[in-house]
Amino acid sequence: MSLYILKRFLLMIPTLFGVMFITFVITQFVPGGPVEKMMAQIEGRGAGGESGGGRSGLYQGKQGLDQERIDQLKKLYGFDKPPMQRFFSMMGSYLVFDFGDSYYHQKGVAQLVISKLPVSMSLGIWTFLIVYSVCIPLGIRKAILDGSRFDVITSTVILIGYAIPGFVLGILLIVLFGGGSFWNVFPLRGLISDNWAELSWTGKVLDYLWHMVLPIISSTVGSLAVMTMLTKNSFLEEIRKQYVMTARAKGLSDNQVLYRHVFRNAIIPIITGFPGSFITAFFTGSLLIETIFSLDGMGLLAYDSVMNRDYPVVLGTLYFFTLIGLIARLLSDLSYVWVDPRISFEKLQ
Repeated sequence: MSLYILKRFLLMIPTLFGVMFITFVITQFVPGGPVEKMMAQIEGRGAGGESGGGRSGLYQGKQGLDQERIDQLKKLYGFDKPPMQRFFSMMGSYLVFDFGDSYYHQKGVAQLVISKLPVSMSLGIWTFLIVYSVCIPLGIRKAILDGSRFDVITSTVILIGYAIPGFVLGILLIVLFGGGSFWNVFPLRGLISDNWAELSWTGKVLDYLWHMVLPIISSTVGSLAVMTMLTKNSFLEEIRKQYVMTARAKGLSDNQVLYRHVFRNAIIPIITGFPGSFITAFFTGSLLIETIFSLDGMGLLAYDSVMNRDYPVVLGTLYFFTLIGLIARLLSDLSYVWVDPRISFEKLQ
């Protein structure tokens, strides 16, 4: 086991390096980088009538910016060095989790990400908890009653929910319950109300939950179908195996067969995805859900960073989340051994 874990950690290095290298190369060919955007802003102001002609001015009319000012901008954004030198310098800083400063937010990347995490964590963790707490019992029940009216009705409902995009459902909920055309029941923006600091402890909790109802429903409904059907199919496959028939022939009740024999085998593919899903829940961000409900989280940050060519934020968050994803994947693989002792990694060593 130790040797397998060591090998996986060693494989993370070239994987992480390759992801960052490909992304870095792509950023070198994307038009409209930070230097070009700043030049366009300066020239736009100059064309609008700002004074400052002459060689010492920032904008030189039809001549544009002089070369000295362009070089200063390249140095400001770190583009005065060869690409490969910049890449290895960046990776050296990332090894000690120094992600630099954002070009546009006037703060460090790590500080910026931390400020956005409460929104993403609220969406991700609640979605994770609701999906697992609803889908596992529902999937088990559907497997037991396979082909029944209950199974058909619940499958129809969850598949309809799966077919509706989250942002469409969010807009529908706003129209119905957010003061659109019908009822004004839930707030439309933010995680808390403006008077949140003045509320009691209980009031703060209720106010937070009140704000999260519509976003959580929008982000959860589409995820229910996958986990529910995975649970149902996993249990259904085990229920049809020979050892279940043997256990029933020995006189065991249905509950004894289900929870003593079927459960521990059928739950393996579901539990093994638990570590990765739990870790990912802390850092997920949905651009459309956050935009619809005015939530300033990781999804909106990622979109703004790409559109503004804020490369420190784009590359820094990519490095961190890729590393988290690789660790989550390792934990998911290890959970197979922790859940089922019959599985061993000795053959892989």
